[in-house]
Amino acid sequence: MLYRVQLFKFFTSIYDHIFRIRQAEKLSNVRKTSTLLILATIIIYGWMAYLGIGSSILSGGVAELGAMEYETSKLWFVIGRMIYGALFAAFLLFIPSLIFYLITEIPYGKLAIMQQVVLAVMLIERLLWIPLALFAGLDWFVSPLSFGIIASYITEIDWFIYFFGAITLFQFWIIWFQYRFLHTLSEVGSRTLWAFILLLHVLGWVLAGTIAFADSYMIGRWFE
Repeated sequence: MLYRVQLFKFFTSIYDHIFRIRQAEKLSNVRKTSTLLILATIIIYGWMAYLGIGSSILSGGVAELGAMEYETSKLWFVIGRMIYGALFAAFLLFIPSLIFYLITEIPYGKLAIMQQVVLAVMLIERLLWIPLALFAGLDWFVSPLSFGIIASYITEIDWFIYFFGAITLFQFWIIWFQYRFLHTLSEVGSRTLWAFILLLHVLGWVLAGTIAFADSYMIGRWFE
């Protein structure tokens, strides 16, 4: 049985597609879909940077820089975000797939499809956040869809706010989806799957918080 990846149709009948992936002997369109998702991530992150989203610290340096230097800084900011988007997409597509492959022995290509769905959902989340950033001035870590806004009332420690800001309603859906996908395609016990999935996500939130903290620190140091 041949399964051809059609990402948008996947969301219309998730259970049916998961079952078809389980039965599939050959997969088609996996590499093309991964490439398109990486390109889409680069475009979205570049567009967000062009709109000035996430550049509040950068904007604070306009008084210290001349007009040409500031425009050059903005250009490098956009390029940096595009590179970050490419690395983020590649990491999300390939690294978790490898980890789950070692745990479940599900064919790597099928796990790559799972992560393609995960990346697509995260890109949708990013697109939904753009109007919140533009019209309400909300940073990603205090989005109403995340727990960062609650954390900001409890603590002023930036890292913790970034950490909880990475935990969103979309993340809960992703956790459920990964469990359903892996549980259907493997014989690994439910408790083991839940443990590995949750551990991987907690590590991801820790990494997101650390990168966001380091990112703001490095941009701030740029203008010292």
